[in-house]
Amino acid sequence: MGFRHRLSSRELAAMGVFTAFVAVATMIVSAYVPITRGYFNIGETMVYTAALLMGPIVGGFAGGVGSMIADVALGYTAFAPGTLIIKGAEGLIVGYLAQYRFNSTSKTRVTILAVTAGLILALVIWWGGISFFTGDIELTFGVAPSTITLTLGVPELFWTALAIAAFLLVTTAGVYLDPQVSWLVFVILLGGAEMIVGYYFYETYILGQVLAAAEILVNVGQVMIGLVVAIPLARSINRIMPRNLRRQPTVAEAK
Repeated sequence: MGFRHRLSSRELAAMGVFTAFVAVATMIVSAYVPITRGYFNIGETMVYTAALLMGPIVGGFAGGVGSMIADVALGYTAFAPGTLIIKGAEGLIVGYLAQYRFNSTSKTRVTILAVTAGLILALVIWWGGISFFTGDIELTFGVAPSTITLTLGVPELFWTALAIAAFLLVTTAGVYLDPQVSWLVFVILLGGAEMIVGYYFYETYILGQVLAAAEILVNVGQVMIGLVVAIPLARSINRIMPRNLRRQPTVAEAK
């Protein structure tokens, strides 16, 4: 299974629609994080949805271009070139791998994979939260000049609880839900890992940010929100979408 060389009119239309969706989702909830000089957003929800529904080409284009448009519109122009490549690759990875069906008959193998993924995610959340986001955290919502700044007091216990919750969520999804949903969880985590690592290197070596590691936790949060929203959303849309408009085959259509 590979990429199509000729895009259909349906895919071209989807590129435009999902690019707009990604840009709007990224801008509609954006919070400036001073320690990272970047911002938290929910754009991953639409990047993953586009990739799961329409495949790697649409997912990659919408993820890269839509997110880049949002960066420019919100005033984070320095991030835009990196975003085009990093978010584009993220959508491409998720869209490509999501085409495959996971049919492992080994419960032990599935369990080990789920526990490993959950443990890695939990450790990143706990380490990042304790190291960079404990105490008084300042967040600025909105687009200048219409902004709201909030200062939140975040205890260490919050990050411990969140790490445990993330571990249980990923492990439960991997072990107890149907294999297709489990596979989509792993696919999104892989795509999210590319995004997290990509931004770390871009901010460290291109933008020269000393605290680029703090952005890791922000991006982990974006991946988790995108994962929780995109999988059920894509499966629901596929159930009501006319069959002749669906992209075949895709695990997002698993019932």
